[in-house]
Order: sequence, then structure tokens, then C-alpha cells
Amino acid sequence: MTGTRGQARERLLEAAMTYFGTRGISDLSLRQLADALGTSHRMLIYHFGSKEGLLTEVVRAVEAAQRELWNELVADPDLDPTERPRRLWQRVSDPGMEPFARLFFEIYGQALQGREPATGLLDGDITAWLLPSVRSLVDSGVPPERAEPMARLGVAVARGLLLDLLATGQRMAVNDAFELFLTLFRQLAESKPVAGAG
Repeated sequence: MTGTRGQARERLLEAAMTYFGTRGISDLSLRQLADALGTSHRMLIYHFGSKEGLLTEVVRAVEAAQRELWNELVADPDLDPTERPRRLWQRVSDPGMEPFARLFFEIYGQALQGREPATGLLDGDITAWLLPSVRSLVDSGVPPERAEPMARLGVAVARGLLLDLLATGQRMAVNDAFELFLTLFRQLAESKPVAGAG
């Protein structure tokens, strides 16, 4: 989307992200949310269709920024392969990201139930995370047939531990679990594949 409409939409999206990042996700109506963002509910409907549409776009924007960071990390030859996921984890599990993490799981749950407009989040989501991860693993010597399941495991563990953190608030225990995962992940990457294992 280009031109004035695209710029106005981006400004509203940035304002919404700033608002949610400082005040958390609330039960504001679309009109109340528009007031908080300094716009009208008609403008929000024009650009995002609904409150749910705006929230979905906030999730998309946060996910895109996190994937951009991940792409930068896996492309950095000076970083140890274990340090790359650790830095991404530090970003996604940062207390300042908690409102967005909660929103991610809320909207993702809607997507899994087939509710629009959230369903669009499912299109290519996992694949977008897997591709750079698989490439990084293969570059570090992991056989391609093992790299994809390992990358998929990494996405699943990170999201599962993030959900654990949100549910329990036990940051130290969850971080310890993530460090254990990194140790096991590295051992798996360095071990020889079992014949016939796929």
C-alpha cells in the first residue's frame, strides 16, 4: 500500500503499537481506542476494517520485526549458532514485549478457530520462521533432512516456553528451561544422524 492512505495507515498502526506497548491490551471499544489514538473510529474501520483487524495487523507487525531480527542473527557469521536463538529469545521474552506476546496468542487462537481476519496469520507463518532456521542449520553442517525437524522443534519450544512464561511468570525457571533446550539442541546438531531416521 502506497501513497497518503498507506502512510496514514502506517501512522495509525505505529500509534496503536506504542499505545499497546505502554498500556497493554485493554477491552476498549473501537470508539474508545480511536480516541486514545487521536483518530476516529471511522478511520480505524477504513484502514483496518474492525478492532480485530487492527489487532491482527499489530500482531503481524510485531512478528515481522521479530523475523527481521532473526534473519539478521542467522546471517551474522560472528555469532555462535547457540547465541542466535538466545538473542531472539531475549527479545521475545523481554517484559516490555509481554502485551504483544499476550495479543499474539489471543489472535492466533482466533485464527485456529477460523475467525476472520485472524486466519491470515496462519498463511506462511511457520514457514517464514523455518526457512532462515533451516538455512542456518545446514550452513553449520546439519544434514538437510535433519535441519527442518530441528528448526520446527525450535519454533515449537520457543512458543511453548513463551506461553509458559505468560502463564506462570516464572522467568528464571523458563529461562533455565530455554538454556537446557539450547544445550540439547546443540548436542543434537553435532551428533550423527541415526540411519533410517527422518
